[in-house]
Amino acid sequence: MLAGRATARLVRRLRLGGGTSLPGLVAQRLDAQSARKLAAALPQGVVLATGTNGKTTATRLLSGIARQAGWRTVHNRAGANLVGGVAAALVEAAGVDGHLSGDLGIFEVDEAVYPHVQDLVQPRVVAFTNLFRDQLDRYGEVDIVRSIWRDAVSRLDPATTLVLNADDPLVASLAQARAAGPVLFYGLDAGEAVATAAPQTSDARRCPLCGDPLQHERVHYGHVGHYRCTSCAFARPAPDVRATALWPRYDGGQVMRLETPAGTADVAVPLPGMYNAYNALAAAAAALALRIGLAEVRAGLAAGAQVFGRGERVAIAGRELLLALIKNPVGCTEVLRTLTQDGGQHVVLVIINDRLADGTDVSWLWDAEFELLAERVTCTLVAGTRAEDMAVRLKYAGVPVERIVCEPQLDRALATALGAARPGQCVRVLPTYTALLEFRELLARAGALHHFWED
Repeated sequence: MLAGRATARLVRRLRLGGGTSLPGLVAQRLDAQSARKLAAALPQGVVLATGTNGKTTATRLLSGIARQAGWRTVHNRAGANLVGGVAAALVEAAGVDGHLSGDLGIFEVDEAVYPHVQDLVQPRVVAFTNLFRDQLDRYGEVDIVRSIWRDAVSRLDPATTLVLNADDPLVASLAQARAAGPVLFYGLDAGEAVATAAPQTSDARRCPLCGDPLQHERVHYGHVGHYRCTSCAFARPAPDVRATALWPRYDGGQVMRLETPAGTADVAVPLPGMYNAYNALAAAAAALALRIGLAEVRAGLAAGAQVFGRGERVAIAGRELLLALIKNPVGCTEVLRTLTQDGGQHVVLVIINDRLADGTDVSWLWDAEFELLAERVTCTLVAGTRAEDMAVRLKYAGVPVERIVCEPQLDRALATALGAARPGQCVRVLPTYTALLEFRELLARAGALHHFWED
């Protein structure tokens, strides 16, 4: 514990990077059972959340709900979601004697390493958000990830509650992998469907059980919606926790009518977009699985704060930046849909890196619907290691060439974007993961925000 905590302080003082995982890696190297021992000492146990999109937001919302219930949380809130990141969060919540200053562990977990973390911490609740193509160079196709998940779920302790997105057939089918144990489904029975059939780029066009075609009655985004198999009995399960109505709020958030086994409540969620309605549902379902009351769920969701690079707003130089992480076709498309739904004209900064944590294959840019920007931008800046690729993609998306500025250097791109925006105008910033870290570091040096550990 002493070595891990000293590592964290040293890395942050020297600003070397890696401060979110390295302390855990050091502790695990000295004692391979350190994370297991610390997790077992949490009085309220551990919640794990995994999936392609939404796990950072869902865990941040769940942490807020748990605090409303009076629980102290141990949470990898910066998004370090490999084994080292989970271990680091536990180490930093512990004294040198191993005593934890927390009641409940809440950890988002990378899709591929989920089985390892599950076996390490023995969770009380596991929530799965969705499954889409993401970083094919790391994960392979969605069937590979789903197979990994199925094997892990089959090993879950019968006392563990499985929280599943009923509207994603790949996730909902995981219930079939359990021989015994509670399963709680959540889903959306509100909002406008974008289609009545899954798009050609869908990652779930066939039944995950029998392989025959799925038929969608409504699609909310990607392959997420209401569906049934055309051959076998597999169909969208009835959600235990569901939103039956959605209303937009004046501040860009939304209100949803939440129906649960514990009752019904209208809940304010200070985050836009249908995908964030799903994140709120996942957090609410996980909280109810922990036997947290509906009043605390409502208060926790309403108090939801800005999430690290997911709708985060930053004021700088008389302008406002809206940071929205993009990393795969479906998630990127939903961000674009949300950012352009007001019909206005915007300044947009897109930062594309192709480092290992981003995924070295950037072909996913051609499946994301950047066409949504074609009539909605006055200026589009592109930066990062693959700035030129992004510029070409925007040209083919119909963005006028004279409105595309390629500036690989991040500081220059930010200065140009701020100069192109009117005073008080919000600049939309769409970075990949390592680009987000670099961009926030640039803003921190400019005094526009704090590092996550200083929040």
